[in-house]
Amino acid sequence: MFKVDPTVTLEGRGVRLEPMSLDHEEALRRAAADGELWKLAFTSVPEPEATLAYIETALADCAKGTRVPWVVRETKGGAIIGSTSYHDIVPATRRVEIGYTWYARSWQRTHVNTACKLRLLEHAFDTLGCSVVGWRTDNTNFRSQAAIERLGAKKDGVIRRQAMRRDGTFRDTVMYSVTSEEWAECVRNRLTAFLDSGTA
Repeated sequence: MFKVDPTVTLEGRGVRLEPMSLDHEEALRRAAADGELWKLAFTSVPEPEATLAYIETALADCAKGTRVPWVVRETKGGAIIGSTSYHDIVPATRRVEIGYTWYARSWQRTHVNTACKLRLLEHAFDTLGCSVVGWRTDNTNFRSQAAIERLGAKKDGVIRRQAMRRDGTFRDTVMYSVTSEEWAECVRNRLTAFLDSGTA
């Protein structure tokens, strides 16, 4: 039976993904404040006063079995620097998506994103037995699209007017995925090579 354990901690390559809890409210506030990330229309980063509600929503989705949220801790300094999740979990097709991902501005364009994605993909494919892992992003978020494509994910297409942005405008959503075969054949080695060479 396909089941994602929400209590699992994932660690390696300088990051630790810890199950999100209410105790993380202040740390997530500080991380989001690094760059005032909530001001970006296409992100899910909470405004400072909405951080508790953000965590409560994530935990409610977790209780329903549709999302597994983590906070991201940088292990060298010990600070919580962002968050990520499995979401839109579909047991029948052994599919999860990786999303609700954001990092404090000072940790963007570092090894952190590649290290987190490596651990999330390892867990999804090697432990859970996923057949496919997906991503979705705003069609105007070109930095996110480039980061996903750099991982080796394939573009599946665009769903027009799939969601609403926080500013009330319609969002077209770009969908990506990696299959279990692509993971085994190239994506694992690609991410490992980035980290080993210091080009993550």
